[in-house]
Amino acid sequence: MKIAIASDHAGFELKALLTDYFRSKEYEVTDFGTHTPESMDYPDTVHPLAEAVEKNEYDLGFVLCGSGNGVAMTANKHQGIRCALCWCEEIAWLARLHNDANVCSLPARFLTEKEAKEIADRFLNTAFEGGRHLKRVEKIPLH
Repeated sequence: MKIAIASDHAGFELKALLTDYFRSKEYEVTDFGTHTPESMDYPDTVHPLAEAVEKNEYDLGFVLCGSGNGVAMTANKHQGIRCALCWCEEIAWLARLHNDANVCSLPARFLTEKEAKEIADRFLNTAFEGGRHLKRVEKIPLH
């Protein structure tokens, strides 16, 4: 599986931990930045990630900032992105199962490393259920 990951300065440390964690599980990971803890603007890393996921260059993406909101809002500007703000395992599970989310937003200032790994694992290991949910997901993009 190919994973894309990006953050701002607030998510930098947790992004680095998750990147190492994903690689230890033998996922192919591309880090879209940021690459330092210096203050920066999250759209600068999230837009390139979203474009790459939208083009199916990656299977799934992860975006991180302090609250998870800014990066989720940015990613969701892209018509082919369904980014879900996931603060617990059950939300990650439902985002994949019912909404076919392809990007997981994590609130770095509100999660422990253990919680972030559990959420990421659930997101990565849950398939879209389809069925009655498919017609709803197909109505999300503006055409």
